[in-house]
Amino acid sequence: MKKFLDLGLQPLANKYLTKKDLINRKKEQFYHLEVGFDNKTKLVSILNKISSYKMFDNDYPYRSSMSKTMTDSFKKLSKKIIRDYKSRFILEIGSNDGSLIQNFNKKKVICVEPCKNLAKITKKKGFKTYDEYWDINLAKKIKSKYRNIDLIYSANTLSHIANLDSVFKSINYVLSDDGILIIEDPSLLECLKRVAYDQFYNEHIYVFSLLSIMNIIKKHNLQVFKVEKLKTHGGSIRYFIKKKVNLKIKIHNSVKKHLQDELKYKMNNFKTYIKFRNKVKKSKRNLVSILNDIKRKNKKVIGYGSTAKSVTILNYCKIKSETLDYFVDTTPNKTNKYMPGTHIHIKNYKKSLLDDVDYIFLGAWNFKDEIFKKEKKFIKRGGKFITHIPTPKII
Repeated sequence: MKKFLDLGLQPLANKYLTKKDLINRKKEQFYHLEVGFDNKTKLVSILNKISSYKMFDNDYPYRSSMSKTMTDSFKKLSKKIIRDYKSRFILEIGSNDGSLIQNFNKKKVICVEPCKNLAKITKKKGFKTYDEYWDINLAKKIKSKYRNIDLIYSANTLSHIANLDSVFKSINYVLSDDGILIIEDPSLLECLKRVAYDQFYNEHIYVFSLLSIMNIIKKHNLQVFKVEKLKTHGGSIRYFIKKKVNLKIKIHNSVKKHLQDELKYKMNNFKTYIKFRNKVKKSKRNLVSILNDIKRKNKKVIGYGSTAKSVTILNYCKIKSETLDYFVDTTPNKTNKYMPGTHIHIKNYKKSLLDDVDYIFLGAWNFKDEIFKKEKKFIKRGGKFITHIPTPKII
């Protein structure tokens, strides 16, 4: 693994602090966020990995149901799964608070969610939920009880697990020979094109490309038969995967097309990642310059969406409460807390909080369309947004 990017010392992205933590001067855990490229597998990953037990615990704050963009996407996919695949049992790895599985018959769904606070939500709704980490032991436990798992789905989860060989070995073990695996994760191609370096943080151990996925799964007798591009999370890919023994399913043209796109962008070449690093450095300089200019004019700037992504930006660019007065967010596990590392206060979202604001930094830039629809009043009175994607600018 060859290093190409250094984003400095970073706190754990989803470890929001309470007022009590600040008063007691709670010691935060920091790690060195460096990103590398494996020339053999073409896999991009962070180099200093944090234990899953420290990241995915009983207080995990991210709730997929809090985003209309995500719930709409899951609803659309659920209809497609019901229409195209007559599944006996559906297993979801990383079911979060049940945004996808709520669209299915409870008797046909098995959830895997190691964050106990989230697993509690799906259990309460009556879904069979294993509040454990995904590995071969859990796969064996599930297979002994449900023999025919013919559809496995996982969104923005497999890239959080360090041991990918264990992940796909366990999937191969539990999936029936004619079964389908559907995974979706942020697209490395979009990340490079948009200079979205905030896709890198402790939970995003990997940012996948089709190139790397194909290399990783082939040793587990799996192959990609179709890909779909999605707008979620700033550009994602949905991979449809089957067992090689399943000859009934033909390889869709989308696989060849997307592979060509990645090779055209030279994603198999280390020089591409060095160019990306240089763009990241420039992005930092420009964003800091824009914010400093605004503050010199005594304008009020806040953040919108206290995302894990924004933790990377704030800490790398050293943006603190002297620059952003506060963040607004709707997620219950984040509001009235403080951003990791920079300790910017997170207020519970109310429209009135924007009344005296001049500029808003888009922490949740990947939900820009949803936010712009919601904040028509702010835009109408002359309020402006700041984004760093694809280049720092005022919108």
